Amino acid sequence: MTHADTADRADVLLMLLADSRLPTGAHTQSGGLEPALLDGMPESAIDNLLRVRLATVTLVEAGTAVVARSMVLRGGTEDLRRCDTAWRARTASAALRENATVLGRGYLRLLQGLWPDAPAVIAASGVRNLCRAVVLGVAAAAGGLDAGRLARLIGYDDVQSVCAAALKLAPADPVAAARRVLALDEPIDEMACLVEDLEEPEEIPAAAAPMIERWAEQHAVAERRLFRA
Repeated sequence: MTHADTADRADVLLMLLADSRLPTGAHTQSGGLEPALLDGMPESAIDNLLRVRLATVTLVEAGTAVVARSMVLRGGTEDLRRCDTAWRARTASAALRENATVLGRGYLRLLQGLWPDAPAVIAASGVRNLCRAVVLGVAAAAGGLDAGRLARLIGYDDVQSVCAAALKLAPADPVAAARRVLALDEPIDEMACLVEDLEEPEEIPAAAAPMIERWAEQHAVAERRLFRA
């Protein structure tokens, strides 16, 4: 396989993982938008929410995924639990941790179907309840996705989750939602640049978002909700 073939394959994987139609449960996510709106956040603050997420919870998740990928490529698949533990230590909300575990199972099931014989996938399958970020790191290692693309994927996915949910929770022109995603191209790139060279769990950023975590806890016990989180 030539370098061009490898790059093309990575690009296809990038597009595949960015597709909300994957059978992973991603369509159940609002990126914290639903609980924020229910708690009284005005629709005009959605852009601020997106930027705060990129600087906190998304940064931590992207860093975790990059480190997990690095560990797998270095043959450290037995250390995936260390990476998962590092992410959990940086995520105070039990609701966010549980949601990431559920999504992690969905993504792992996808990887088991795509690359059942890949050593990284086999190793991840032997560790219970890995978070979504770690499993995405395994996916990147198994599919040839570089660290920069992986971090940008996570940034894009987080922004797109909020923007797609906004069309259901606060209906507006879908073109405006697409503009909102494009307007965050630079912040997504800046976030990715901060984490794309990380290799060890201790290097994963610790960026708290108390309000986002409080909203997640409230949403976990809400009786009426459209999205899981």
